[in-house]
Amino acid sequence: MSQGSLPGFDLAIPTDRLFLAVFPDTQHAAQLHALATKYLAGRRIGGDAVLPERLHVTLFHLGDYTELPPGLIEQSVQALSRTVAEPFTIRFDQAGSFNSRQSRGAFVFTGSGGNEVLHALHAQLALHLRSAALAEHARASFTPHLTMAYNKPAVPFEPIEPVTWPVHEVVLIHSLLGKTRHIRLAGKKLG
Repeated sequence: MSQGSLPGFDLAIPTDRLFLAVFPDTQHAAQLHALATKYLAGRRIGGDAVLPERLHVTLFHLGDYTELPPGLIEQSVQALSRTVAEPFTIRFDQAGSFNSRQSRGAFVFTGSGGNEVLHALHAQLALHLRSAALAEHARASFTPHLTMAYNKPAVPFEPIEPVTWPVHEVVLIHSLLGKTRHIRLAGKKLG
């Protein structure tokens, strides 16, 4: 919830984020982390890759708040519970930065095509979010990606050996901003 500032009062800084995402399992997350670490070192980009347990593909960002609005979690769980899909595999075959014209940014893995089932899942969730009175969060644009590192020198996209992992669940996450902590609120198994 954005809040304006009154004279003499500081603007409230968001502390909570809510999002729907898919996560790689522990084994694939460790492999992806190792690959990102190797890629960063090989290009002398330096720094640490995102921790394996935090790697995910965000389907919908449901907002940043100073405290979660009443009913938002329930509406999100309602939308999630209506999801019907079979397990599928994500495939990414490119690495780089979305805006390589800026000096620094997020380093990501993404796909040059494919991932139709992931796009279909995203479209289905958008419909369910709209029916749960969360239309403002159900944007149509979606570029599946896995953020591997933050605040890195921007690099153009280049092909990589394809990385894949199976998806068996969509998860609702409460992120404590600035504390690198994800709290699992709900999940919907696929299949």
